[in-house]
Amino acid sequence: MNKIVVGLSGGVDSSAAAAILHHQGYEVVGLTLWLMKGKGQCCSEGMVDAAKLCEDLGVPHHIVDSREVFQASIVDYLVDGYSAGVTPLPCSQCNKTVKFGPMLKYAREELGIEKIATGHYARITYDTNTGRYQLLRAIDPAKDQSYFLYDLTQDLLAGTEFPLGEITKTETRRIAAEFGLTTADKPESQDLCLVESNGSMRAFLDKYIAPQKGDIVDKAGRVLGQHDGVHHYTIGQRKGLGIAAPEPLYVIELDAGANRVIVGDRQLAVESECNVQKVNWVSVAAPTAPIRASVQIRYRSQPVPATIIPVETSQADEKACGTRVKIIFDEPQLSITPGQAAVWYDGDVLLGGGIIERNQLPK
Repeated sequence: MNKIVVGLSGGVDSSAAAAILHHQGYEVVGLTLWLMKGKGQCCSEGMVDAAKLCEDLGVPHHIVDSREVFQASIVDYLVDGYSAGVTPLPCSQCNKTVKFGPMLKYAREELGIEKIATGHYARITYDTNTGRYQLLRAIDPAKDQSYFLYDLTQDLLAGTEFPLGEITKTETRRIAAEFGLTTADKPESQDLCLVESNGSMRAFLDKYIAPQKGDIVDKAGRVLGQHDGVHHYTIGQRKGLGIAAPEPLYVIELDAGANRVIVGDRQLAVESECNVQKVNWVSVAAPTAPIRASVQIRYRSQPVPATIIPVETSQADEKACGTRVKIIFDEPQLSITPGQAAVWYDGDVLLGGGIIERNQLPK
C-alpha cells in the first residue's frame, strides 16, 4: 500500500486532501506543524481539528514543534524586512523553509515515507522531455496558490502531491461534507496566520518594532504630513496616508534610514522595470538569454506580459542575492513592491520567480 504524509493545518483544504487520499487507498499519516501559540488554523485550535480528523479517519497523527524555525525564518524575516523599509512576502518563504522542506525530511527520515501531500491549490507534472518537474496553476483560478510555491525545489516537487489541484473550492467543501468531515463548514482563513493570530499586521509589527514618528514628504523633500513608523507603510499604498491633496498620492519610497515616507502622484508610482533576486527556476532550467513570459508582482494581481533578462552576477553577489534577473514590462506597472515576489508563467506553467529588489535610494 502507498504511504503518504499529509500536512494538516486543521482547515477544510488539508482535511479534504487527507480524506481524498485515504479514500483512494493511501496509507495516510497526518502531520501538523506547531508554528506558534494562539488562535489560527496553524495553532492550537488547528491542531485539535487535525487530531480529530485523524481520529475519524483512523490514521496516525504526528505533531512537530516548529516554533523555533518559524520564529527565525518567518517572524524575524518579517521584522527585519519591515524595519528596513521593504514589504516581505512570508508565505513563499514559509512554504520552502518551514513547511515543505522540514515535512519531507521528517517523512523520509523519521517515518520512512517518501511522499508528502498538502491542501494547496496547484498542480505538479513531470516533463519527460526536460527531465524536470513542472509546477502548474490550479484548475480553480480563484484559489490558485502556485504564486506562493515558486521557491520549491525539484526535490520538493518530486516528493509532493496536491490532491486539490484538479478541483474547485466548491467541490472541496462538497467532498468534505460527503466524507462527514467536521471541517467541511469551517470558515475560510482570510489572512496570514500571523495576522489572524495578532488581529492585524500592524498589531503584529508593533510588538517588535517601536513606533517612531517621522515626516511624510514629496519627491522634492517638502513635508506633507507625519507618520508613526515607516513599517506601517508599503510601496504603492494610497489609503490611510492622512494627507489632503488635490490628486491621489501613493507611497513611492520608504527611507528607513532617514525615517521618511516619500509620496507622489500616480505617474511617480508606476515603473516599467524591476530587478529580482534569489531567483528559483522551477519548471525550466535557467535560461542564458532573455525570455518572454507573463509576470505576477502580487498574489492577486493579473499576470502581464514582460521580458525576463538573466543578469550576470559576481560570486559575491550570487552568495548575497542568489541568481538575479531584470524584468522589463510591456506596460508600466503600479506598486512594484520591494520584498514581494515576482513570479512568471507560460500559460499555466510556472517558470520561475524571485524577490523584487528595492531601488537604490538617493544619497
